Amino acid sequence: MIYEHPLAYLLGLEGIALMRAFTGEFGRDFAEARIAEIRALLDDEALAGAGVEVARVDTVEGYRIWSGTYDGPNSAFDIDEPVVDAIVGGLPAGAALDAACGTGRFAAFLAERGHQVLGVDGSPEMLALARERVPQAEFRLGDLHRLPVPDESVDLVVCALALTHVPELGPVLAEFARVLRPGGSLVISDVHPERVTRGNAPPVRLPDGRPGRLVTHRHLTGDYVRAALAAGLDVRRCEEPRLPAANRPTAATPSPQDAPTALGPWELWPWCLSELAPEAAQAANAGVPAMLIWHFRRPGP
Repeated sequence: MIYEHPLAYLLGLEGIALMRAFTGEFGRDFAEARIAEIRALLDDEALAGAGVEVARVDTVEGYRIWSGTYDGPNSAFDIDEPVVDAIVGGLPAGAALDAACGTGRFAAFLAERGHQVLGVDGSPEMLALARERVPQAEFRLGDLHRLPVPDESVDLVVCALALTHVPELGPVLAEFARVLRPGGSLVISDVHPERVTRGNAPPVRLPDGRPGRLVTHRHLTGDYVRAALAAGLDVRRCEEPRLPAANRPTAATPSPQDAPTALGPWELWPWCLSELAPEAAQAANAGVPAMLIWHFRRPGP
């Protein structure tokens, strides 16, 4: 169980902003404004008892619930697709595995580029949607730790927005290396660990209405490198794209002091909470990458 308190999030933003001020990024007026805002937040009765108990939801259950709306607007898609396209565009067409394929976003992408596509996912509901979306591809139910794929049978593995859900990267990257042919490539995209630290974990409502978040783990950049090297993979490229300017949070107009605090719906936490401390949120998130994208290669011809 996770205890999510909006005041904890807001004070965390204020703390990150103050640390950046402490190291010289912002001046005295900014630091004093943050300290004053912290005092006001602590005195806000609307925040005092607003904590919520949130269930940890495994990926099979979470993606079953999320499958019906997964392909709705998602800024992550706009960020990783151009980078993955640039990497995959430089590779010859061949046998490609879309690992944790979900509704077939990258399976369709690969098929359009001439690859023979196999998709694997742990959610039957997501696979059903993928089969409708990419009828020319093959899809199998399976786990990233035990892929239903023969050794050295694919030229390319793509895995997007999945590895923050696994506790350890080593076993999964070893599986990717197992199924790759010599000379094959592995392309991974996922939420940047700095964004995970700031609360980027998918929300879902359980059948009884209780709030839940998909189990999410924070993997550092070095964790990916160590896991890849241990699996015998070489690092070819690493990108840390940021949010496009149009998608970056902007400072909200401060509410009058006597206006009630609007926490917004829980499903939009923590992002809508930033509007309660917009200057701190902007300072805490300035320049922080949105995603982490890798190109690894198995040595060979």
